[in-house]
Amino acid sequence: MGRRRKLRELMGAIKDKASQSKAAILCKLNTNTLSSSSSLHLTLLRATTHDPFTPPNPKSLAALLSFGLSSRATASSAVESLMDRLQTTHDSAVALKCLLAVHHVIKYGSFILQDQLSVYPAGGGRNYLNLSNFRDDSTPVAWELSSWVRWYAQYIENLLFTSRLLGFFVGSNSCIVEKDKEEERVSALLNASLVRETESLVSLLEGICKRPESLGLGENRLVIEVLGLVGEDQISAMNEILVRVNEFDERLNCLSFGDSIELLGALKRSEDCEGRLLAVPNVKNDLVEGFWGLIREMKTKVGKEKDSNNKLMATMRMERESFSKSARFGDLVLRPSDSVRSSSGRLAVNAFHLSTIQSCAR
Repeated sequence: MGRRRKLRELMGAIKDKASQSKAAILCKLNTNTLSSSSSLHLTLLRATTHDPFTPPNPKSLAALLSFGLSSRATASSAVESLMDRLQTTHDSAVALKCLLAVHHVIKYGSFILQDQLSVYPAGGGRNYLNLSNFRDDSTPVAWELSSWVRWYAQYIENLLFTSRLLGFFVGSNSCIVEKDKEEERVSALLNASLVRETESLVSLLEGICKRPESLGLGENRLVIEVLGLVGEDQISAMNEILVRVNEFDERLNCLSFGDSIELLGALKRSEDCEGRLLAVPNVKNDLVEGFWGLIREMKTKVGKEKDSNNKLMATMRMERESFSKSARFGDLVLRPSDSVRSSSGRLAVNAFHLSTIQSCAR
Protein backbone atom coordinates (compact mmCIF):
# COMPACT_ATOMS: atom_id res chain seq x y z
CA MET A 1 0.00 0.00 0.00
CA GLY A 2 2.85 2.38 0.88
CA ARG A 3 4.59 1.55 -2.40
CA ARG A 4 1.43 2.35 -4.36
CA ARG A 5 1.09 5.67 -2.56
CA LYS A 6 4.71 6.64 -3.27
CA LEU A 7 4.27 5.67 -6.92
CA ARG A 8 1.17 7.89 -7.21
CA GLU A 9 2.98 10.80 -5.57
CA LEU A 10 5.88 10.38 -7.98
CA MET A 11 3.53 10.27 -10.96
CA GLY A 12 1.76 13.38 -9.71
CA ALA A 13 5.07 15.23 -9.33
CA ILE A 14 6.13 14.23 -12.85
CA LYS A 15 2.77 15.32 -14.25
CA ASP A 16 3.03 18.69 -12.48
CA LYS A 17 6.56 19.22 -13.79
CA ALA A 18 5.62 18.33 -17.36
CA SER A 19 2.51 20.53 -17.36
CA GLN A 20 4.33 23.50 -15.86
CA SER A 21 7.27 23.13 -18.26
CA LYS A 22 4.93 23.08 -21.25
CA ALA A 23 3.07 26.16 -19.98
CA ALA A 24 6.37 27.97 -19.34
CA ILE A 25 7.55 27.31 -22.90
CA LEU A 26 4.25 28.62 -24.29
CA CYS A 27 4.63 31.76 -22.19
CA LYS A 28 7.99 32.46 -23.80
CA LEU A 29 6.84 31.73 -27.36
CA ASN A 30 3.52 33.56 -27.29
CA THR A 31 2.91 37.29 -27.03
CA ASN A 32 0.16 39.69 -25.99
CA THR A 33 -3.19 37.96 -25.30
CA LEU A 34 -1.85 34.44 -25.84
CA SER A 35 1.03 35.17 -23.48
CA SER A 36 -1.39 36.38 -20.80
CA SER A 37 -3.49 33.24 -21.19
CA SER A 38 -0.41 31.01 -20.99
CA SER A 39 0.81 32.89 -17.93
CA LEU A 40 -2.55 32.37 -16.22
CA HIS A 41 -2.45 28.67 -17.06
CA LEU A 42 1.06 28.32 -15.64
CA THR A 43 0.14 30.19 -12.47
CA LEU A 44 -2.92 28.01 -11.97
CA LEU A 45 -0.89 24.82 -12.44
CA ARG A 46 1.64 25.97 -9.84
CA ALA A 47 -1.11 26.78 -7.34
CA THR A 48 -2.97 23.46 -7.77
CA THR A 49 -0.37 20.68 -7.82
CA HIS A 50 -1.03 16.99 -7.19
CA ASP A 51 0.80 16.87 -3.82
CA PRO A 52 -1.86 15.70 -1.31
CA PHE A 53 -0.01 16.95 1.78
CA THR A 54 1.29 20.42 0.90
CA PRO A 55 -0.92 23.54 0.58
CA PRO A 56 -0.49 25.86 -2.38
CA ASN A 57 2.60 28.04 -2.37
CA PRO A 58 1.63 31.53 -1.07
CA LYS A 59 3.51 33.11 -3.99
CA SER A 60 1.49 31.08 -6.48
CA LEU A 61 -1.77 32.12 -4.83
CA ALA A 62 -0.67 35.76 -4.78
CA ALA A 63 0.20 35.52 -8.48
CA LEU A 64 -3.24 34.08 -9.19
CA LEU A 65 -4.94 36.90 -7.28
CA SER A 66 -2.89 39.46 -9.20
CA PHE A 67 -4.97 38.69 -12.32
CA GLY A 68 -7.77 40.59 -10.61
CA LEU A 69 -5.74 43.80 -10.55
CA SER A 70 -6.02 44.55 -14.26
CA SER A 71 -9.09 44.42 -16.52
CA ARG A 72 -12.45 42.81 -15.87
CA ALA A 73 -11.88 40.51 -18.85
CA THR A 74 -8.65 39.22 -17.32
CA ALA A 75 -10.34 38.67 -13.96
CA SER A 76 -13.17 36.82 -15.69
CA SER A 77 -10.68 34.56 -17.49
CA ALA A 78 -8.92 33.81 -14.19
CA VAL A 79 -12.16 32.77 -12.47
CA GLU A 80 -13.29 30.73 -15.47
CA SER A 81 -9.93 28.91 -15.73
CA LEU A 82 -9.95 28.15 -12.00
CA MET A 83 -13.48 26.77 -12.17
CA ASP A 84 -12.70 24.73 -15.28
CA ARG A 85 -9.78 23.07 -13.55
CA LEU A 86 -11.95 22.36 -10.52
CA GLN A 87 -14.70 20.80 -12.62
CA THR A 88 -12.45 18.68 -14.86
CA THR A 89 -9.97 17.21 -12.39
CA HIS A 90 -10.40 13.75 -10.88
CA ASP A 91 -7.56 14.23 -8.40
CA SER A 92 -8.68 15.01 -4.83
CA ALA A 93 -5.55 17.08 -4.02
CA VAL A 94 -6.00 19.25 -7.11
CA ALA A 95 -9.73 19.72 -6.39
CA LEU A 96 -9.08 20.68 -2.76
CA LYS A 97 -6.42 23.20 -3.82
CA CYS A 98 -8.77 24.69 -6.40
CA LEU A 99 -11.38 25.18 -3.69
CA LEU A 100 -8.71 26.70 -1.47
CA ALA A 101 -7.85 29.12 -4.29
CA VAL A 102 -11.54 30.05 -4.61
CA HIS A 103 -11.61 30.70 -0.87
CA HIS A 104 -8.55 32.95 -1.24
CA VAL A 105 -10.39 34.92 -3.92
CA ILE A 106 -13.28 35.41 -1.48
CA LYS A 107 -11.00 36.44 1.36
CA TYR A 108 -8.17 38.33 -0.31
CA GLY A 109 -9.20 38.96 -3.93
CA SER A 110 -9.74 42.36 -5.50
CA PHE A 111 -13.23 43.74 -5.98
CA ILE A 112 -13.21 42.87 -9.70
CA LEU A 113 -12.10 39.29 -9.04
CA GLN A 114 -14.69 38.82 -6.30
CA ASP A 115 -17.36 40.32 -8.53
CA GLN A 116 -16.60 37.82 -11.29
CA LEU A 117 -16.77 34.98 -8.78
CA SER A 118 -20.08 36.20 -7.39
CA VAL A 119 -21.76 36.02 -10.82
CA TYR A 120 -20.30 32.63 -11.75
CA PRO A 121 -22.18 30.81 -13.08
CA ALA A 122 -24.98 33.04 -14.33
CA GLY A 123 -27.58 30.83 -12.65
CA GLY A 124 -25.85 30.79 -9.27
CA GLY A 125 -27.81 28.93 -6.59
CA ARG A 126 -26.81 26.08 -4.34
CA ASN A 127 -24.65 23.11 -5.35
CA TYR A 128 -23.54 24.81 -8.56
CA LEU A 129 -19.97 23.51 -7.99
CA ASN A 130 -21.50 20.07 -8.50
CA LEU A 131 -18.96 18.16 -6.41
CA SER A 132 -21.36 16.34 -4.10
CA ASN A 133 -20.50 13.05 -5.81
CA PHE A 134 -16.74 13.60 -6.09
CA ARG A 135 -14.73 10.38 -5.56
CA ASP A 136 -11.01 9.66 -5.90
CA ASP A 137 -10.26 6.07 -4.91
CA SER A 138 -6.71 5.90 -6.31
CA THR A 139 -5.18 5.70 -2.80
CA PRO A 140 -6.48 5.65 0.80
CA VAL A 141 -5.28 9.24 1.27
CA ALA A 142 -7.02 10.35 -1.94
CA TRP A 143 -10.20 8.60 -0.82
CA GLU A 144 -10.14 10.39 2.52
CA LEU A 145 -9.37 13.73 0.87
CA SER A 146 -12.43 13.19 -1.34
CA SER A 147 -14.71 13.63 1.68
CA TRP A 148 -12.98 16.93 2.39
CA VAL A 149 -13.51 18.02 -1.22
CA ARG A 150 -17.25 17.31 -0.99
CA TRP A 151 -17.59 19.11 2.35
CA TYR A 152 -15.43 22.09 1.34
CA ALA A 153 -17.34 22.56 -1.93
CA GLN A 154 -20.65 22.62 -0.07
CA TYR A 155 -19.22 25.06 2.46
CA ILE A 156 -17.96 27.41 -0.29
CA GLU A 157 -21.39 27.27 -1.94
CA ASN A 158 -23.08 28.22 1.35
CA LEU A 159 -20.54 30.98 1.91
CA LEU A 160 -21.23 32.48 -1.51
CA PHE A 161 -24.99 32.15 -1.04
CA THR A 162 -24.87 33.91 2.33
CA SER A 163 -22.54 36.60 0.97
CA ARG A 164 -24.95 37.32 -1.90
CA LEU A 165 -27.79 37.66 0.61
CA LEU A 166 -25.86 40.03 2.88
CA GLY A 167 -24.41 42.06 0.01
CA PHE A 168 -20.76 41.52 0.93
CA PHE A 169 -18.33 38.60 1.27
CA VAL A 170 -18.39 37.18 4.79
CA GLY A 171 -14.87 37.02 6.21
CA SER A 172 -13.30 38.95 3.34
CA ASN A 173 -10.40 41.21 4.25
CA SER A 174 -11.10 43.46 1.28
CA CYS A 175 -14.83 43.78 2.07
CA ILE A 176 -14.62 44.56 5.77
CA VAL A 177 -17.69 46.57 6.69
CA GLU A 178 -17.26 49.17 9.41
CA LYS A 179 -19.22 48.17 12.49
CA ASP A 180 -21.21 51.40 12.66
CA LYS A 181 -22.18 51.23 8.98
CA GLU A 182 -23.13 47.56 9.27
CA GLU A 183 -25.32 48.23 12.29
CA GLU A 184 -26.96 51.10 10.41
CA ARG A 185 -27.66 48.85 7.40
CA VAL A 186 -29.07 46.10 9.62
CA SER A 187 -31.30 48.54 11.50
CA ALA A 188 -32.94 49.52 8.20
CA LEU A 189 -33.92 45.94 7.30
CA LEU A 190 -37.45 44.63 7.53
CA ASN A 191 -38.03 41.95 10.15
CA ALA A 192 -38.43 39.23 7.52
CA SER A 193 -35.12 40.17 5.84
CA LEU A 194 -33.35 40.28 9.19
CA VAL A 195 -34.61 36.79 10.03
CA ARG A 196 -33.55 35.49 6.60
CA GLU A 197 -30.00 36.83 7.01
CA THR A 198 -29.74 35.34 10.50
CA GLU A 199 -30.91 31.94 9.26
CA SER A 200 -28.34 32.00 6.45
CA LEU A 201 -25.49 32.88 8.84
CA VAL A 202 -26.56 30.09 11.19
CA SER A 203 -26.57 27.62 8.28
CA LEU A 204 -22.94 28.62 7.70
CA LEU A 205 -22.08 27.58 11.27
CA GLU A 206 -24.02 24.34 10.80
CA GLY A 207 -21.98 23.61 7.68
CA ILE A 208 -18.75 23.98 9.64
CA CYS A 209 -20.02 21.46 12.17
CA LYS A 210 -20.44 18.90 9.37
CA ARG A 211 -16.72 18.81 8.50
CA PRO A 212 -15.27 15.29 8.09
CA GLU A 213 -13.36 13.53 10.83
CA SER A 214 -9.62 14.00 10.35
CA LEU A 215 -8.65 10.36 11.01
CA GLY A 216 -5.28 9.93 9.29
CA LEU A 217 -5.22 13.51 7.98
CA GLY A 218 -4.78 15.21 11.35
CA GLU A 219 -1.28 16.36 10.47
CA ASN A 220 -2.00 17.05 6.81
CA ARG A 221 -0.87 20.63 6.14
CA LEU A 222 -3.32 21.00 3.26
CA VAL A 223 -6.29 20.18 5.50
CA ILE A 224 -4.91 22.40 8.27
CA GLU A 225 -4.73 25.29 5.77
CA VAL A 226 -8.37 24.75 4.82
CA LEU A 227 -9.52 24.69 8.44
CA GLY A 228 -7.55 27.85 9.15
CA LEU A 229 -9.49 29.85 6.56
CA VAL A 230 -12.81 28.32 7.62
CA GLY A 231 -12.06 29.17 11.26
CA GLU A 232 -11.61 32.83 10.36
CA ASP A 233 -14.97 32.77 8.55
CA GLN A 234 -16.52 31.22 11.62
CA ILE A 235 -15.53 34.19 13.79
CA SER A 236 -16.83 36.61 11.14
CA ALA A 237 -20.17 34.77 10.94
CA MET A 238 -20.54 34.80 14.73
CA ASN A 239 -19.88 38.54 14.79
CA GLU A 240 -22.51 39.11 12.10
CA ILE A 241 -25.01 37.02 14.05
CA LEU A 242 -24.31 39.13 17.16
CA VAL A 243 -25.10 42.33 15.24
CA ARG A 244 -28.47 40.90 14.21
CA VAL A 245 -29.28 39.46 17.63
CA ASN A 246 -28.69 42.88 19.20
CA GLU A 247 -31.01 44.42 16.61
CA PHE A 248 -33.71 41.83 17.39
CA ASP A 249 -33.39 42.76 21.06
CA GLU A 250 -34.54 46.27 20.11
CA ARG A 251 -37.48 44.91 18.08
CA LEU A 252 -38.88 42.22 20.36
CA ASN A 253 -42.19 44.01 20.89
CA CYS A 254 -42.63 44.53 17.15
CA LEU A 255 -42.03 40.99 15.88
CA SER A 256 -44.93 39.21 14.26
CA PHE A 257 -45.88 35.75 15.47
CA GLY A 258 -44.39 34.17 12.32
CA ASP A 259 -41.12 36.09 12.62
CA SER A 260 -40.85 35.06 16.28
CA ILE A 261 -41.25 31.39 15.35
CA GLU A 262 -38.60 31.58 12.61
CA LEU A 263 -36.14 33.51 14.78
CA LEU A 264 -36.60 31.09 17.66
CA GLY A 265 -35.84 28.20 15.29
CA ALA A 266 -32.65 29.91 14.06
CA LEU A 267 -31.49 30.56 17.62
CA LYS A 268 -32.08 26.93 18.60
CA ARG A 269 -30.12 25.74 15.55
CA SER A 270 -27.31 28.10 16.47
CA GLU A 271 -27.27 26.81 20.05
CA ASP A 272 -26.99 23.25 18.74
CA CYS A 273 -23.62 24.21 17.19
CA GLU A 274 -22.09 24.93 20.60
CA GLY A 275 -19.19 22.58 21.27
CA ARG A 276 -19.04 21.40 17.64
CA LEU A 277 -17.41 24.39 15.97
CA LEU A 278 -13.70 24.86 15.31
CA ALA A 279 -11.36 25.88 18.12
CA VAL A 280 -9.92 29.04 16.57
CA PRO A 281 -6.46 30.10 17.82
CA ASN A 282 -5.99 33.55 19.38
CA VAL A 283 -9.69 33.86 20.23
CA LYS A 284 -10.38 34.21 23.95
CA ASN A 285 -12.73 31.67 25.50
CA ASP A 286 -14.68 34.37 27.37
CA LEU A 287 -15.61 35.99 24.04
CA VAL A 288 -16.92 32.68 22.72
CA GLU A 289 -18.81 32.01 25.96
CA GLY A 290 -20.26 35.51 25.75
CA PHE A 291 -21.62 34.70 22.29
CA TRP A 292 -23.39 31.55 23.46
CA GLY A 293 -24.67 33.34 26.56
CA LEU A 294 -26.26 36.05 24.41
CA ILE A 295 -27.82 33.42 22.12
CA ARG A 296 -29.40 31.64 25.11
CA GLU A 297 -30.63 34.93 26.58
CA MET A 298 -32.22 36.01 23.31
CA LYS A 299 -33.82 32.59 22.83
CA THR A 300 -35.49 32.94 26.24
CA LYS A 301 -36.74 36.45 25.44
CA VAL A 302 -38.14 35.44 22.06
CA GLY A 303 -39.85 32.42 23.64
CA LYS A 304 -41.58 34.65 26.19
CA GLU A 305 -42.62 37.10 23.47
CA LYS A 306 -44.04 34.23 21.42
CA ASP A 307 -46.10 33.08 24.40
CA SER A 308 -47.36 36.63 24.89
CA ASN A 309 -48.41 36.78 21.24
CA ASN A 310 -50.22 33.45 21.66
CA LYS A 311 -52.23 34.85 24.57
CA LEU A 312 -53.09 38.00 22.61
CA MET A 313 -54.28 35.96 19.64
CA ALA A 314 -56.35 33.74 21.95
CA THR A 315 -57.97 36.85 23.49
CA MET A 316 -58.80 38.25 20.07
CA ARG A 317 -60.29 34.93 19.00
CA MET A 318 -62.53 34.85 22.08
CA GLU A 319 -63.66 38.41 21.41
CA ARG A 320 -64.51 37.58 17.81
CA GLU A 321 -66.50 34.55 18.91
CA SER A 322 -68.29 36.66 21.52
CA PHE A 323 -69.11 39.30 18.93
CA SER A 324 -70.40 36.65 16.54
CA LYS A 325 -72.67 35.16 19.18
CA SER A 326 -74.06 38.56 20.15
CA ALA A 327 -74.83 39.27 16.51
CA ARG A 328 -76.70 35.98 16.10
CA PHE A 329 -78.56 35.78 19.40
CA GLY A 330 -79.01 39.43 20.35
CA ASP A 331 -82.35 41.16 20.65
CA LEU A 332 -84.49 40.60 17.59
CA VAL A 333 -85.63 44.22 17.54
CA LEU A 334 -82.96 46.91 17.86
CA ARG A 335 -83.15 50.62 17.52
CA PRO A 336 -80.93 51.96 14.71
CA SER A 337 -79.03 54.12 17.21
CA ASP A 338 -78.33 51.12 19.49
CA SER A 339 -77.10 49.08 16.57
CA VAL A 340 -74.65 51.78 15.50
CA ARG A 341 -73.33 52.31 19.02
CA SER A 342 -72.86 48.60 19.69
CA SER A 343 -71.18 47.92 16.36
CA SER A 344 -68.80 50.88 16.49
CA GLY A 345 -67.84 50.14 20.06
CA ARG A 346 -67.06 46.53 19.28
CA LEU A 347 -65.19 47.37 16.11
CA ALA A 348 -63.18 50.00 17.92
CA VAL A 349 -61.87 47.30 20.28
CA ASN A 350 -61.04 45.00 17.41
CA ALA A 351 -59.47 47.83 15.39
CA PHE A 352 -57.22 48.61 18.36
CA HIS A 353 -55.96 45.03 18.51
CA LEU A 354 -55.53 44.80 14.75
CA SER A 355 -53.60 48.06 14.55
CA THR A 356 -51.33 46.82 17.37
CA ILE A 357 -50.58 43.58 15.57
CA GLN A 358 -49.98 45.34 12.22
CA SER A 359 -47.66 47.93 13.71
CA CYS A 360 -45.58 45.20 15.32
CA ALA A 361 -45.45 43.21 12.10
CA ARG A 362 -44.04 46.26 10.37
